[in-house]
Amino acid sequence: MDMDSASTVVLQALTQATSQDTAVLKPAEEQLRQWETQPGFYSVLLKIFNNHMLDVNVRWLAVLYFKNGIDRYWRRVAPHALSEEEKMSLRAGLITNFNEPVNQIATQIAVLIAKVARLDCPRQWPELIPILLESVKGQDGLQQHRALLTFYHVTKTLASKRLAQDKRLFQDLASGIYSFACSLWSHHTDCFLQQIYARDEAAALSSLERTLLSLKGSDICKDGGLCRQVGPDNACREKLEKTIILFTKVLLDFLEYHPCAFIPLIQRSLEFAVSYVFTPAGEGVTFERFIVQCMNLIKMIVKNDAYKPAKNIEDSKPESLEAHKIKTAFFTHPTLTEIGRRLVSHYFLLTEEELAMWEEDPESFGNSTSQDTQPCTEVLFLDIFHNYSQTLTPVLLEMVQNLQGPTNVEDPVQLLMKDAVYNAVGLAAYELFDNVDFDQWFKNQLLGELQVNHHRYKLIRRRVIWLIGQWISVKFKSDLRPLLYEVILSLMQDPDLVFRTEQFLPYLESIFGLLFQLLQQVTECDTKMQVLHVISCVIERVNIQIRPYVGCLVQYLPLLWKQSEEHNMLRCAILTTLIHLVQGLGAESKNLYPFLLPVIQLSTDVSQPPHVYLLEDGLELWLVTLENSPAVTPELLRIFQNMSALLELSSENLRTCFQIVNAYIYLSATEFLQSYAESLCRSFCDLLKDITNEGQVQVLKVVEIALKVSPILGAHMFQPLLPAVFRGIVDGERYPVVMSTYLGIMGRVLLQNSSFFFSLLAQMASECSQEMDQLLGNVIEMWVDRMDNITQPERRKLSSLALLSLLPSDNSVIQDKFCGIINICVEALHDVMTEDPETGTFKDCMLMSHFEEPKLSDDEEPPTEQDKRKKLLALEDPVHSVSLQQFVYEKLKAQQAMMGDQGFGVLMETVDTELVRQLQEFLQGF
Repeated sequence: MDMDSASTVVLQALTQATSQDTAVLKPAEEQLRQWETQPGFYSVLLKIFNNHMLDVNVRWLAVLYFKNGIDRYWRRVAPHALSEEEKMSLRAGLITNFNEPVNQIATQIAVLIAKVARLDCPRQWPELIPILLESVKGQDGLQQHRALLTFYHVTKTLASKRLAQDKRLFQDLASGIYSFACSLWSHHTDCFLQQIYARDEAAALSSLERTLLSLKGSDICKDGGLCRQVGPDNACREKLEKTIILFTKVLLDFLEYHPCAFIPLIQRSLEFAVSYVFTPAGEGVTFERFIVQCMNLIKMIVKNDAYKPAKNIEDSKPESLEAHKIKTAFFTHPTLTEIGRRLVSHYFLLTEEELAMWEEDPESFGNSTSQDTQPCTEVLFLDIFHNYSQTLTPVLLEMVQNLQGPTNVEDPVQLLMKDAVYNAVGLAAYELFDNVDFDQWFKNQLLGELQVNHHRYKLIRRRVIWLIGQWISVKFKSDLRPLLYEVILSLMQDPDLVFRTEQFLPYLESIFGLLFQLLQQVTECDTKMQVLHVISCVIERVNIQIRPYVGCLVQYLPLLWKQSEEHNMLRCAILTTLIHLVQGLGAESKNLYPFLLPVIQLSTDVSQPPHVYLLEDGLELWLVTLENSPAVTPELLRIFQNMSALLELSSENLRTCFQIVNAYIYLSATEFLQSYAESLCRSFCDLLKDITNEGQVQVLKVVEIALKVSPILGAHMFQPLLPAVFRGIVDGERYPVVMSTYLGIMGRVLLQNSSFFFSLLAQMASECSQEMDQLLGNVIEMWVDRMDNITQPERRKLSSLALLSLLPSDNSVIQDKFCGIINICVEALHDVMTEDPETGTFKDCMLMSHFEEPKLSDDEEPPTEQDKRKKLLALEDPVHSVSLQQFVYEKLKAQQAMMGDQGFGVLMETVDTELVRQLQEFLQGF
């Protein structure tokens, strides 16, 4: 079929695929899917989306199909890979015209050019960057914008590559284009400034977009007053704010990665940031994200170790002394005093919105920080206070002194100011240790403030109890504690939900006794629920310390459950109480099974009407019961019969269901998998057909855990799911988190059940009519390419162990991929090796030698039975029991023995010299 008639047919299918009518849409999508692997299909798509006369939706769809094709068929090793001839013609066609009129399509084209560049640049596509630079220099406004957009996406993509040779290529490229990008940015910024002052909004917006793009692709203090010039309603305002944030981001990145080169900018950066955030210069000009960036700039300069002299001045580097000198000259006593005062009296004040939120939704207020600036402000305050405490301590103490005595509840300004000052004293507790007699202050001032009952004074009551909490671990006499507990008990009766505290252990026995007595006395369902809620809260707060007092409750709850058959909401309250009770009892909760398990069975049985009310709490109870179970029982195993119906519901409770499955695997993998893996596998296969990426990851994590706990049985039981995982790896699954999970599963199979891996490889090879070796090569190549998708150090180490397990090998495909395998190993060594400063040798920080009972502080919860099971399992796991360093050494030694020194030397020459150097450094001492 010639190009024109092919275009007509594809155009028709794309047009039908944009239809709202599924009868038209579905067959068209199926047809397009079949064409994906046909030679010439992508050339037709290119022709269609480059034709600006066609419908925009059709062109958009053509771009998307083209983009997906790059992911699946562009690599030489991919099944149905595009021919080199077609790819050559497509590359040429992609950069002939930077004149796409539609913004969204232009962005997609830029992204797909970047995708091709990631695979082909610069070897197969040396002309890309020169053509982009040439187009950016052109006079045509649209062409220049589109070329800049593409330039940005290409550089962003190339910068993300991780192999050593790719990094070097990018460095060469960057050094060639950096100065050009800077001059471009400077030019567009100047144009924008001229246009803004000339009030030419349209031209200014256009220049600003180009400024943004050229800045993204590469003297911050240009003109902060611009925000005055560009009012809130100006068309440029949003873009200008973005540009200003980008300016500051460039500075922050520069400061983070090149602190010494930044030294000449310290003075101007501090002048700039401090004037906008702490003087009237910023009023009406600044906006929240800009304030955050400026505060971060000040904080990073203040605490940067490169800018501090050594303890012994003679040992200091000259640049550190230079930076310290600039900082000392800038942070004078008046400047620090002004910064300290304004931080507390301006940025620490609660806002109108926060106060309104307290009134409308106290729970949300208690759990949130509504301002972006709040955490940033507090961190800056702490860093400045720590570095300049001699100057700032008197400033803060003077502010405290000015607020002595109770504050007039009719004076909201003073109330907010006291809240802010007390916040500062709480944050700086450790710094103020020697300057505040907290015990005296507690008795003479704070205790009285806690007893002011006026509604408006709740602001101060909340802050004071928080402030005491901050100081308790710093400086607080133990004989004052009974006084404090008395106050806390009265605060617990405060109707305001923002008050919460855990400091009532001395009163536990009397509180629990009284609550239980009350529970038996009241008859109203609502009242019982409220009392149960308080009992739950108490149990939750004190955790295992509840154990001596639960006897009466355990006897009474079954009776209450029986009586509440008609009252589902009361049953929900009982379930919540049981959840906290099981957590408090730990392994002892097995004594509750005769009551507990029938309750879980009923609550999670979707054929029983009450499940509508009880399911969510019932699942939570089921999960904590498993997590705290010392051993599986036949009854506990039997409840799992409820699960397949629950998985069919695929509701918002799926995550808890997966956690329950995982808990069974950890508790008793063999019995559980033999009983239920078959039905579970069926449920999973159904789920995977129609589930989000996040859901897929949750399903696959269960399989991964089964393989981790039981590599042989797990692979056998979940065998039907593994071909899809294998295909996902070969096709280069585009969602990083899904790909990471695929590689985690395949890594387990390859490392711990290699015979199964090779039988799966044989099965997949016959399915797609490929040689086994060729398919294995594709898998290794994709694994190496997508190593960046894996972020967890455990999975990264697992990948390297798995691929290393293929060695020693005389297979030419494995030897051909040797360089990639070594690359992954070196990356993983960087992840897991820590240097012993005394000996200068490296050791694998993931190794666990024995099971240690952790030493817990008072407020830490003890490990559950499941935590202990996971710890014991980790001791068996190759990730934690095999030294990566040793494994690499042994495998290389074995490969050398197999090939002989000369052959092995030739093989090592395929590896980048820098990688070999790093590898030798890690293997010193072997």
